[in-house]
Amino acid sequence: MRYDLVIFDNDGVLVDSEPISNRLLAAYLTELGHPTSYEDSIRDYMGSAMHRVHELVLDRTGKRLPDDFDDVFHARVFAAFERELKPVAGVGDVLEKLTVDGTPYCVASSGSHERIRVGHRTTGLDRWFDESRIFSSQDVGRGKPAPDLFLYAAERMGVAPERCVVVEDSPLGVRAALAAGMDVYGFTAMTPAGRLTGTTQLFAAMGELADLLV
Repeated sequence: MRYDLVIFDNDGVLVDSEPISNRLLAAYLTELGHPTSYEDSIRDYMGSAMHRVHELVLDRTGKRLPDDFDDVFHARVFAAFERELKPVAGVGDVLEKLTVDGTPYCVASSGSHERIRVGHRTTGLDRWFDESRIFSSQDVGRGKPAPDLFLYAAERMGVAPERCVVVEDSPLGVRAALAAGMDVYGFTAMTPAGRLTGTTQLFAAMGELADLLV
């Protein structure tokens, strides 16, 4: 293994949540008078923490989202997760191989700790991630594209940034990994390769990842 730590993004990399959450986000913003398509949501918000949604809406419209926006949105997302959420195809095999090989790994997500836990519990991925392997933008002052979250995860896992590789599927996440001085493998299942500029490696199917990491 060429790396001492594999850091996974969560949404779209471990759990197939991006279609669900972006569909619901677009619908909720539109409901509140901020017309947003699914494609708009993917382009503007995929991979980001919730504060970015508030900031972009305020910047573009001069209006603030309701105080209970996050709570209402997450309630809708979690209900949909219970009905629809699946693990990304092939990710269990990757995690099993890392475990067998003794390669440390963790998750560093823009989502809240609650969102990560709900997604993992629903999909059965909680067997691979105890509390010591879970890091959220809630743990740091700035979310992606700032490097803070990835640097925090590496520090807590006891690995130097240059010995880490990040597995990401969003432009914001790629920017954050590069800013942290880490290699980054771009997952192109939902994001065109041309939007994941600067990556060390691109791959289109999770089944490819284990061999790429060797």
